[in-house]
Amino acid sequence: MAPSPSDSDARAADLIAASRTAESMYVPWQQLHKDGMRRVHESTVPLYERTAHFRVYASNVLPGMVQTAGYATGLLRSVTDFQGTPDDVAEAVRARLARSRVVHEGNHRFALLIEEAVLHHRVCDGPELAAQLRYLQEVMSRPNVSLGVIPLGARRRTVWPLEAFYAFDDGQVAVETLTAEVNITAPGEVRTYLRAFAELSRIAVHGEPARDLIDRAARSALSD
Repeated sequence: MAPSPSDSDARAADLIAASRTAESMYVPWQQLHKDGMRRVHESTVPLYERTAHFRVYASNVLPGMVQTAGYATGLLRSVTDFQGTPDDVAEAVRARLARSRVVHEGNHRFALLIEEAVLHHRVCDGPELAAQLRYLQEVMSRPNVSLGVIPLGARRRTVWPLEAFYAFDDGQVAVETLTAEVNITAPGEVRTYLRAFAELSRIAVHGEPARDLIDRAARSALSD
């Protein structure tokens, strides 16, 4: 059976988007961080400022825009040590926090989905992690922020745990792998990620149940 005009149009749009972004679609972290991490953070500020609706799925660490200085320092120190790239952790942390002002300024909306295990990952010391989780509770109280936690025991009917990704409005998705950042603009692929986000949102808990899971993780961080 021949493809319908709409199917052909969709494939054409995907091919056009892929050809336009071929060089920037898959970028190794070693290349991005060859001069340190500060410049990478600063280079994405325009994207953050023009994005109205952020949808973020976090499966390994907390989303960058809601990280505290202590948490970000521990995380970026680990990244630098693992990659063996230039050490500009202090400058990169300041740039990350400056970029995060979009959470508190303008008309940006944030939908954040976090796997419960992420709340327990010790990328920093226990007290720093507890402080980070308390800050996360503050952020989730903001009217422009929707935060869901996917419980460890959630029944995953359609979507399994995925790689972390950031969706910027409906036009771009940045996927974070161990070795590279993958930027996706092909409409069909973007729609697939947004559909996965919607499915993951359905198995997440929000409001007080999410707050309780965060509170439990914060107490655990202080107990060790």
